[in-house]
Amino acid sequence: MLSGQPKTRLHSQLDNGAYSMSFKVQGREPVLIHPDDAAARGISDGDVVELFNARGGCLAGARVTDEVFEGCVFLWTGAWWDPDFDAPQARDRHGNPNALTHDLRTSSLSQSPASHSARICLRRFDGELPEITVHDPPVLYSGTGGDA
Repeated sequence: MLSGQPKTRLHSQLDNGAYSMSFKVQGREPVLIHPDDAAARGISDGDVVELFNARGGCLAGARVTDEVFEGCVFLWTGAWWDPDFDAPQARDRHGNPNALTHDLRTSSLSQSPASHSARICLRRFDGELPEITVHDPPVLYSGTGGDA
């Protein structure tokens, strides 16, 4: 998996904006998948897929395209993290690649992050889709000790 800056927003700013949301697939960040890789896994354009490895996992929306090389997927950075604590490894519901990458530096000299690529597994998600909650406003309490 490769990840990079999205064309729909600045990093994660305005992830919930209309332009960013217009590119989502079933409300999730799009992941670009080569047609041969998609066919081998029974994935169609518009399906929700699960990306996972030993570090974690996330759900994303499949965009089947020859804009990526076979054997590689591309997932934009910046989707707001929406962990599902009832899923294995608190799988992200929204398509955040940080759930799959490490946060170690490349070397003691550069201290640069090596977080924009990872080896992952990919499969079509056939379960009940969890609701995306990251864009919902928080519940505000009055602070009086009573009900909200």
